[in-house]
Amino acid sequence: MPWSMQTMRGCSVRATDGRLGSVVDFLFDDAHWIVRYMVVDTAWLFGRRVLIATSALGQPDEAMAEFSVNLTEEQVKASPDVDTDRPVSRQAEADLHTHYGWIPYWAPGMGGLGVLPTAGVEPPVGEVPAVGRERPVRGSQGDPHLRSEREVRGYHIEATDGEIGQVDDFFVDDTGWTIRYMVADIGSWFSGKRVLLSPDWITHIDWPARRITVSIGREQVKAAPPYESGASLDRFAEQDLYRHYDQTVYWE
Repeated sequence: MPWSMQTMRGCSVRATDGRLGSVVDFLFDDAHWIVRYMVVDTAWLFGRRVLIATSALGQPDEAMAEFSVNLTEEQVKASPDVDTDRPVSRQAEADLHTHYGWIPYWAPGMGGLGVLPTAGVEPPVGEVPAVGRERPVRGSQGDPHLRSEREVRGYHIEATDGEIGQVDDFFVDDTGWTIRYMVADIGSWFSGKRVLLSPDWITHIDWPARRITVSIGREQVKAAPPYESGASLDRFAEQDLYRHYDQTVYWE
């Protein structure tokens, strides 16, 4: 079941030997709409913010509002410093993955889509295992196209026939960390309503102008099933949403 990022912000993150801190932001890959990292505030422990790859997280404990990660406090404390308020370079990512022994999602054979499990074998810290055959790797030397979820909230959403609202939240599938929906606040136009829109329906993003264009008309968005802030999202609600927009559901 997809999780609201708004719900996940503030959740605790726990190492194998104690609590690391709390989630304050997410960094997602704008080419694949996959969340790559949690930004964890360790102010009470290390006094800085650190990046934890979502591929390294265990399943969330919804009742305790907590994520677990198979790392020790000392490993996190010794991790390379990354300025989470600035764009993260590929070199900074590489240093981070090398430190933890994570398999880079941009590595040859990965296709940029995710991180393969290590079949229960933990690679030693500082050693990155080889994976698969070589393929062209997008942006291996340049901008990794990581975007802050916190920064993208508030972007204007443009329908095919005019502005419709603003990005208020995201829903993410915690098994693969794919962003399934944007929550669009269309209250300025239609009496406080929020609706869901899939990133698959985005036709253009103007990052400097903070504007996202979708392939849906204003009236269709206006008539979409409403989303109540804080509500969970089950498969039946998703089916109703795709039926309304006359789109094929992503799981088929």
